[in-house]
This record gives sequence, structure tokens and C-alpha cells, in this order.
Amino acid sequence: MPRFPELHIPSAAAPLGVPVSDRPAGLHIGSHDLPVSAELSRFMAGGWTPSPLPADARVSAYDVTPARRARLSARFPGERLIIPAGELKVRSNDCDFRFRPHSAYAWLTGLTGEDQVGHVLVLEPAGPHGHEAVLHLRPRSPRAEGNEEFFRDRRHGEFWVGRRPDVAEAERLTGIRCEHLDRLGAPAGRNAAEDPELAAALSELRLVKDAWEVGQLQLAVDHTTAGFEDVVRALPQALAHPRGERWIEGVFGLRARAEGNGTGYDTIAAAGAHACVLHWIRNDGRLDGDDLLLLDAGVETDSLYTADITRTLPLSGRFSPVQRQVYELVLAAQDAGIAALRPGASFRDFHRAGMRVIAEGLAGWGVLKDPAGDLYRRYTLCSSGHMLGLDVHDCARARAETYLDGVLEEGQVLTVEPGLYLQPDDETLPAELRGIGVRIEDDLVVTSDGARLMSGALPRTVAGIEEWMGALLDGVR
Repeated sequence: MPRFPELHIPSAAAPLGVPVSDRPAGLHIGSHDLPVSAELSRFMAGGWTPSPLPADARVSAYDVTPARRARLSARFPGERLIIPAGELKVRSNDCDFRFRPHSAYAWLTGLTGEDQVGHVLVLEPAGPHGHEAVLHLRPRSPRAEGNEEFFRDRRHGEFWVGRRPDVAEAERLTGIRCEHLDRLGAPAGRNAAEDPELAAALSELRLVKDAWEVGQLQLAVDHTTAGFEDVVRALPQALAHPRGERWIEGVFGLRARAEGNGTGYDTIAAAGAHACVLHWIRNDGRLDGDDLLLLDAGVETDSLYTADITRTLPLSGRFSPVQRQVYELVLAAQDAGIAALRPGASFRDFHRAGMRVIAEGLAGWGVLKDPAGDLYRRYTLCSSGHMLGLDVHDCARARAETYLDGVLEEGQVLTVEPGLYLQPDDETLPAELRGIGVRIEDDLVVTSDGARLMSGALPRTVAGIEEWMGALLDGVR
């Protein structure tokens, strides 16, 4: 990453041009940047070929966002609604994290790029019931004398972070009336970043996915499937590396960046006892061929919809008897959970169904004296599924009565992911079970009579996994 433009350094006799104190206000200029002379500023302003965006360019969700905005409008008649894209956050010193716009903003506008920093969608009341959407944005800065943003501004300059559309182009891209961000000021109204009721509504409106969204989620699942295949092919190299978990993370990350926006969340590549840590993202461990690898990973599409899939794989290519024992109990729990999915069922039904299987299995092993009660949670730790969409834990601001305590509806997309996490130091367990962690997670869309397994291209059974891994590894030997 360059730290400052490669500008001509004037000799001691040459004028320095514009003093530091006279830099144009509002520019994000680094402390190491040299001042710009008036001559250079004039030279930079001219000699550029016009480079408009294609006249037919549209955001991929162009046809579906008007209906989404209309549904939000109907919830808040006569009220001004403010939905910000969000701001950059500093990672360290003068380096920012990569920007991802807020999911509600992306859902309502179809705009998903890193150039949306600071932009704000406002639904202005229009009549007694409707709203007019106005997108306040930072348009492409003109390459004209007196404007140095395009080549000097580290956060927003075109030569630093890439091209932004101008106002007219943004209107064609989105179908939304656009205005310069400077005209927004500090508007009064409900702000999604601060108003719990508006935030809850924006989550609840996304609970049921439209057909376009289901297609994007299926694309994310398909890319994720390819990423899991990449990982299996890379196992020989990962097993030989002192940080094999990190090798796995990198292999999956390559697929995620090549096919989409990146990973939808930090990849969990947990080998051996690390699989007993629910959110193991350090990924700094060595792989042992006698252990299991718990891989929890998802590709996020360019439209920002993410998959969320977990497979627990034997690093040798074959499950040991005790690994098979644990795996098949978790699989039976997942099968029971999936069977409970249907419109009208309680959202919590699939979790309860899976946990009954787990508790009975633990009692059958002698780990629990009685499957009744909640003592099984020592070994499961968390719930076994969640909504999925623009966020990996989608619609999290929805009220409990519409989500966690609500009922399933056709078009909802969710995960079913029971697990057993048998801690390596747990003296309530037989020694042979300690340090084994197994999670199986799939993505499903609720249909009129049940649910469709979106991630079915990845095998789930012991025999299916062993055959799948064997075929992939044979191809690289």
C-alpha cells in the first residue's frame, strides 16, 4: 500500500507551493504528504479522457429494492426514516478496515461496494402514507482546477480507492433520486443506527427472503461448496505445515475472494481439541492426521449474502470408531432438526428435536444418568441454528415474538447446526471421548411442505464424507 503520491520533490531553491496549513479543507491527507504547488494542481486538473459508467449499468437488486422500500414505508407512515451505510473504522494508525455497508442500507438500495462510506438513504414523507427515497452520497469528484480530492484524498480519492459514480450515474444505477451528501446536514427523523423500533422493523422485514435473495444465497452456498473441496485437496500441504489450520483458512479465503466479496465471517478451522472452542478463529494450530478438523466457513457474494456451512472431517480420510460414534450422534440430531422444519412450526422446534436426540444419546453412552432436564448443555453449549441472509446471524434485531419465539414461514432461510463439544479436560467423560468436537451445519430454505437442503452437494454421512474426501485426495496424489 503506497503511503504518499510519488510527487516531485522540489530543490532547495524551488518554491514549496501551497503550505501545509493551506491544504484544502476536508481532504484526508497523510502527515507524510508533500505540499502541492499551484502549477502541479493546474497540471493535474486537465488532460483526462471522459470515462462515464455504462448507461445501462444497474445494481443487481435493481428490480427488487422498490418493493422493499415500499414495505418499510408502510410501517412508518408520515415519518422521516434515515438509514446510514456506516463509516470507516480504523484498524491501526492510518489504516482502515475494509468497508462493508450496513445490511439494511444494502437491502434497501442494492449498493454493496466499499465506495458507500458515509452515504445515507433517507425516506422522506410524501403524502399521508408514502415516502420518497433520496440517497445522499459523495459523488465522483471532478478533475478540475481547485479540486485535489481525486488524486490526494486517501479515503475517498479516486486514485486512492477507486471510481465513484456521479449523481446522475448513481440515479441510473439504483433508480433512487440522489443528492450530494453535503446537502444532508443533520436531518431529524428515525435513524436506523439509533432507533430500536426502526432497527427491529428492518430486521423483521428481512425474515422472509424473496426469490432473488434465495438465488443469491444458493450462489453463496455453491461457492462455499467449492471452497470446501479446495480445502480437502489442500490437506496434504496443510498437514505438513506447522500452522495447518491457518493454511486451511487461507485456502478457503482464496476461493471466497475469487468468487465473491470474501468470507461472510471469520473462518473457523479447528483441529483436534480446538474444535471444542465454538468460535475458534485463531487458526494457528498444527494438524494431526489422527484428529478431526471442524471447518465452519461461508462465502459472501458480491451482493453480500453469505452461506454458513460446517463439516467435521477426519484428517486421515477415515473416521476412527470413537470419532464415528460422536459424529453419528450429531448427524442423527441434525436429521431430527431438519425433519422439524415446516411453515407454522415454532422456530425453536428444530433445536428441541435435535437436543432430545443428543440428550438420549449421551444417556445411552452413560455420560448422563437421565436425558431429562438440561444437563446435556454442558456438552452442546449453544443453540443449534439461526436465520441466514445478508448477515450470518441474520435479522438479529427482530423482536423475540417475530423470530426466536415466532413460527417459521415459507421463504425463510436458516441453518441447522447441532454440535457436541467434549472438552479435553472434562472428567465427566470417558477418556476416549475427551477433546473431540463435532458440528454439522447446513443451510435450508423453508418450503410449503418442509425445507429444501441448499447445501446438499456436500456429503453429511460418514460413508459419504469418506468417499468424497478419497475422490478429491486421489486427484492430487
